[in-house]
Amino acid sequence: MKQILKTVVLLTPLLFVACGDGLDTPTNETLKGGELLVNFPASAIKPGLVKAGAVEANGTVYGYKAYKVPYVTTDEAGNEVKASGLFVIPTGLPLIVNTTLGLSMVADDHGTIFANVEAPSVIANSAGTPDGSAIILTSVGGFATLQPDYIGFGDSKEHYHPFVLKNSLANATVDFIKRVKIFASDNNIALNNQLFLTGYSEGGYASMATLKKIEDEQLADLKVTLAVPMAGPYALKVMADGVLSQPKLGVPSFMANVGYAYAKAENQELSVVINSPYSSKLDALLNGDFNRAQIDPELTTETTGAKGLFLSSFVNDYFQNDSNWFKVAVTENNLHEWVPSTSVRLVHCQGDDVIPYAISQLTLATMTEMGAPDVQLVPVETTLGLGTQLGHGACGSPAYSVATKMFATARKQTIGY
Repeated sequence: MKQILKTVVLLTPLLFVACGDGLDTPTNETLKGGELLVNFPASAIKPGLVKAGAVEANGTVYGYKAYKVPYVTTDEAGNEVKASGLFVIPTGLPLIVNTTLGLSMVADDHGTIFANVEAPSVIANSAGTPDGSAIILTSVGGFATLQPDYIGFGDSKEHYHPFVLKNSLANATVDFIKRVKIFASDNNIALNNQLFLTGYSEGGYASMATLKKIEDEQLADLKVTLAVPMAGPYALKVMADGVLSQPKLGVPSFMANVGYAYAKAENQELSVVINSPYSSKLDALLNGDFNRAQIDPELTTETTGAKGLFLSSFVNDYFQNDSNWFKVAVTENNLHEWVPSTSVRLVHCQGDDVIPYAISQLTLATMTEMGAPDVQLVPVETTLGLGTQLGHGACGSPAYSVATKMFATARKQTIGY
């Protein structure tokens, strides 16, 4: 429990704001291709972390600057989309890092969100701090953290969010990495081109999609040192089979989002997927104005039937027809049946109640059997020596702690700091 407390503390922006009057108002420094949203010094962060027991009194904590960086990416239909993301860099590092070694990058794909106010660049702009994972990776780990808002949030809020659709998520991440490298060069921010990938939940899926795109397209300028996707639904067909065969939906907003996004991407009428009256509600519920807590009560936990979320005809055809469009689409978006050459660590909590630990077990077994040279499964509870299993929500911050330590170890072995 002590480790859980430590990592939760790191994810609480209010802690940092409450540390004192050290929050700097960003100055009008001249930037090319972006906007400084946050400039937060280590002196304002560390006292609160020490008091909470998150770091030792003599431990190192870095300040951070957070920039909003606009860029262009491509959606599922191949259309260009004006998007945005958050680029967070540590401050107060040794001079040799800024002048010689450069910052190692972590592309961090965020988990499932519904409200635009939850997008990384929007959080930083409104709250005066990045979200918690960037704080762990940057202030504690010393990494440059790159967080795309994804299509459907930030500057692309008017576009539907392509929820767990591999092409859009990978494009949004790869294009943001490329744009940030240009932004850093234009603004004298020293990067060393070492790249790590991570993300949690939908972000775990997105980071796996990103790795696959980089390897499939042989993007030599984006060579990945280590990928740590966390708690992602990589085997989407297996997940869909399981959810649609159960009488109840644990999180109806998640499955409504899947049905909505896939219908949009496949040019299908939503009314042939989602039951009335829910089909008529989703355009408004998923427009970025509402969060999950507001959306779930507007839906039903019944999977199918007269009062179910999904039409019985849709579910029946899914299980009986191999050419069912949704079955074909989720199969095409599977991410567990390929052979990564990069080292991959599948971080997952054994007690996950939303995306079962068995999904990562299946991914490990499938990739290994297909010939992947270095894929390992890392159970968070065992790794941290916890005495209890953690659910999906509780697992996020400990998982990021595990990932950050892995990246720091790899950086030390390769870059030297």
